[in-house]
Amino acid sequence: MKIRKELWFGFILMGLIILGALTMLVSADKISNGHIGLLMLSLVVVAIMLGFPTAFTLMGMGMIFTWIAYERDTDKTLTLMVQSAFKVMGNDVLISIPLFVFMGYLVERANLIDKLFRSLHLALARVPGSLAVATLFTCAVFATATGIVGAVVTLMGLLALPQMLRAGYDVRLSAGAITAGGCLGILIPPSVMLIVYGATAGVSVVQLYAGAFFPGIMLAGLYIVYVIIIAKLKPHLAPPLSAEQRFVPLPPLTQRVSDAISNTALPGLVKALKGERNVDVPAGYLLRQLGITLLPALVFAVVALWGHDVSTRPAAAAIEIQQNDGGVGAPPGSSDEPAAQGGGLAEPPGEEGGLQEPPSEGGVQEPPGAEGGVQEPPGSEEAASASTGETSTVAQGVSEPPGAEAAPAAPAEPVPASTGYWVGLGVGSLALVAFYAMLSFQRLEVFKMLLASFFPLVLLILAVLGSIVFGLATPTEAAAVGAFGGLLLAAAYKQLNFTVVKESVFLTAKTSAMVCWLFVGSAIFSAAFALLGGQELVEQWVLSMNLTKTQFLLLSQVIIFILGWPLEWTEIIVIFMPIFVPLLDNFGVDPLFFGLLVALNLQTAFLSPPVAMAAFYLKGVSPPHVTLNQIFAGMLPFMGIQVVAIFLLYMFPEIGLWLPQVLYGR
Repeated sequence: MKIRKELWFGFILMGLIILGALTMLVSADKISNGHIGLLMLSLVVVAIMLGFPTAFTLMGMGMIFTWIAYERDTDKTLTLMVQSAFKVMGNDVLISIPLFVFMGYLVERANLIDKLFRSLHLALARVPGSLAVATLFTCAVFATATGIVGAVVTLMGLLALPQMLRAGYDVRLSAGAITAGGCLGILIPPSVMLIVYGATAGVSVVQLYAGAFFPGIMLAGLYIVYVIIIAKLKPHLAPPLSAEQRFVPLPPLTQRVSDAISNTALPGLVKALKGERNVDVPAGYLLRQLGITLLPALVFAVVALWGHDVSTRPAAAAIEIQQNDGGVGAPPGSSDEPAAQGGGLAEPPGEEGGLQEPPSEGGVQEPPGAEGGVQEPPGSEEAASASTGETSTVAQGVSEPPGAEAAPAAPAEPVPASTGYWVGLGVGSLALVAFYAMLSFQRLEVFKMLLASFFPLVLLILAVLGSIVFGLATPTEAAAVGAFGGLLLAAAYKQLNFTVVKESVFLTAKTSAMVCWLFVGSAIFSAAFALLGGQELVEQWVLSMNLTKTQFLLLSQVIIFILGWPLEWTEIIVIFMPIFVPLLDNFGVDPLFFGLLVALNLQTAFLSPPVAMAAFYLKGVSPPHVTLNQIFAGMLPFMGIQVVAIFLLYMFPEIGLWLPQVLYGR
């Protein structure tokens, strides 16, 4: 029987792991519990590669080696298992996982992806490689809304791959765009992977979401730039769309306006309203089309007014009441207050004493010889004008009779709008004019398709992410809002029925159970590994190499990259992050920054053979002539782009850390 190449690769890799573990045991002067812990780690990896369920493999190995560490004490072993499981199930952050997954399955079953892909590929028809670019855009948006890699890759394989192949696209480029775009769901928030990392490493999920936003956008942008460059340099790999493929049929009433007046939407609709009998088109129809056409102008006006209000708002109140030592007045009993400088309290000329609080009077009086003391009777404006130009003082606790005015200040006036605001307004206005000049009725139909498919998803995503990032809701609360929004979207598109809800609930329960059992297995395994001293042995080995911070990060990312070949991201997070995270303090690495590097790196877990799950998802729905080797070959350039993204994030950490710093002051 002939064994496939990927199986040979897996068997060789498992043999190398076992050989390395045995070599470690043989070469050790004394076999300690720490060496047994590393042996357990090797056996777990091999068992998972053989196909054993990850969660139960972790639990089984953890229980066996815990029993060995406790010297065959069954009671302590069972107690550790129960305590580890209870600690995991008491983690409130995990509640958001089933809610986000439920939202994803509902959005998936609302059949939005078909409309989204068609509207995007028509909107980008003149961009080189438009079908592949639209595929990546659709994957990024849909992966953000669902976060379920298998669902996105499968749906795009059914929808986009046949269209790209019919258009003459290269099989490898098409497969690479679909698989790489579908994997963005584990990076761009709301991501289940970030929740799992946050719970494992003890990092705030809210800050992880804020930090992962721009790296995710950067990676998607690099994919799109690569596709455009390839389509420009090698047009035979991604031919431009033909006129028939770019054709957008107009509704009969719109076609009547276009033929009779103009194909440019805005002047055509305005002239039709003014024309005789509205060109035989109902006025209500014309007004509805005109309202849709003017939506961008309305949004631009709202943004411009809001921006003007923000830019002209005074930074601080213009009322400057001079205060003594930063307070409202002199505390009762103080007699040696220093003279204020630079606009503070000023003593009358020639006087050395500060404000005095005579025993007989509770008011504030000027020292003897000073004219124009602080008077409180009605008409005190004259006293204020007769003063020597010094700022009047109001002592703390002194009440003012009605009519008294103490040092009236000029009302706060708006500051002039900045030059940047006017430049932005001018550029935006020119862009709006150009938009309406090029807005034909065909493009208006594409815009309406985007309104019906793209913008509802974007609003749902912004509502969920915005409420999390700006602190309006916890991840769990935002996930509940997202699940409710998914229900509303499914209902709006008339896809909400008992079958859809039943399937979504079933798949949500299945996925959530898998993740929760993984956490339980990971907790038992990590406890056994620490109990045996494996963590301490790894830490001593790493520290003995005297690595710098850069060298440690490079070593850790290379290890995670290699682990992505045989393992999925779930195993890497729950097994190896508890080993890496305790080492971060020794090298001064921010766990948030490390998590962002890991999130980018784990994109390779779905793209690197032999366990490249995205390839198998796509192969399951692709035509027979598309081979697995072609899919693997198409994914390799996108893996290279992922390495470039990791390098960029390391060289410019602000890509991931700027937003958390602005929002949370990290």
